[in-house]
This record gives sequence, structure tokens and C-alpha cells, in this order.
Amino acid sequence: MTDISQHLAQVQQRIIAAAKAANREPVEIKLLAISKTHPADDIAAAAAAGQMAFGENYVQSALPKMASLEADYPDLEWHFIGAIQSNKTKDIASHFDWVHTVERLKIAQRLNGQRPEHLLPIQVCIQVNISGEDSKAGIPREQVMALAEEMTHLHRLRLRGLMAIPAASSDITEQRQAFAALRTLFTELNQHGLELDTLSMGMSNDLEAAVAEGSTLLRIGTAIFGARA
Repeated sequence: MTDISQHLAQVQQRIIAAAKAANREPVEIKLLAISKTHPADDIAAAAAAGQMAFGENYVQSALPKMASLEADYPDLEWHFIGAIQSNKTKDIASHFDWVHTVERLKIAQRLNGQRPEHLLPIQVCIQVNISGEDSKAGIPREQVMALAEEMTHLHRLRLRGLMAIPAASSDITEQRQAFAALRTLFTELNQHGLELDTLSMGMSNDLEAAVAEGSTLLRIGTAIFGARA
């Protein structure tokens, strides 16, 4: 067993324990392995251990990795989790299955218009600046409803849910408060008929708090691959 496969097993056990503590079923929670800055060989090791979904934040480094893994692992699912530049939307729309970081209608429109017709609609999350940090990406929570409603008219996109990276904290109570705020917003959107199913929240240091507050998708990098290069 490789180090990466061992780390994956440890993360999966953490998810199972967190789900049990929250009276949830582990199958409700998807694990996204954040492979940014890590080489294709590391992704292959994780894929060989059964991990199928991977997150990348730079198009120019992701595409060569995708190409090198296509033959051996054709069914990998690729999620874009980085800041989206307008000149990168065509490559993102053409090569990724999911995008977690939409925060402007213009970007959503470009992804919609550039999604190839032979591919399924691209799965999308709106990134929310849930902690209100000036330095943090994401749309303010009070603007989310309007953006979500506009995105329902873009038929080459499927709006799945919300994503956030709360302010860093080692206090589980503070962690849970931020995640609870995102969950509340998610519930409000669904009450308006949006039928969202994805809460992309929780990373290596706060996955337990995220699971307790309803996360359906955990973005885990360091705990699987080690510290970033």
C-alpha cells in the first residue's frame, strides 16, 4: 500500500467517524481529492486506490496531467477549484466536469456558451464569501440569490450548489458557525425552488465541522497528498 492509499484510507475513516457523530450516512458525502501542485503520478496512485474525483486550480498545469492519465484512467472526474480568468473559460468548459468557483454572471455565461455540445452540462457551484473577508474570493451572501436565478437560464450549466472557504480557525465552534451560515443560505435557495444538492465545504483541517453542518462534498488535499510543493 502506498503512502497516498494509506492517507486516503485514513481520510475515509475520518469521514465515516464524522458522519456517525452527526447521525449521517457516509455515502451522502463525496470526497474530492485536491491534486493541485501535485504530479500526475500522485493522482494515479490515488486513482489506483479507488479515488475518482480530483480538484485542480490552474488550467495550464491541469491539462497536461489530464492528458497523461486519460489512457489508464478514462473515467476520472475533474473539478476546477481556482479563480476563473475570462481567457481560461474555454479550456475550463471543454475539459472539466465541475466548476466550484463561479462568482460572476459573466463567467457563468462564458462557461455556458463555450461548453461543447457533445458533453453533458457542466456542474457548477457558486462560491460564497461566507466570512466576509476582503481578501477572500466569492460573492457576498446577499447577492447569491440573484446570481443563482440568472444561472437557471443557462442550459449548458447545471447549478448544483454552493462552495465556501471560511476564515481559517482552529476552533471547531467557529468552524461550524461559518459552515452553518452556508447551509442556511443553501436552504433558503432551495426554499425558492432551486433544487440544489451540493454543499462544497470542508478541507483537511475542518472536515469534521463541515460534515456536522451538512457538507456533501469535502475538498481534501494535504491529508491525502501531503503539503503542497
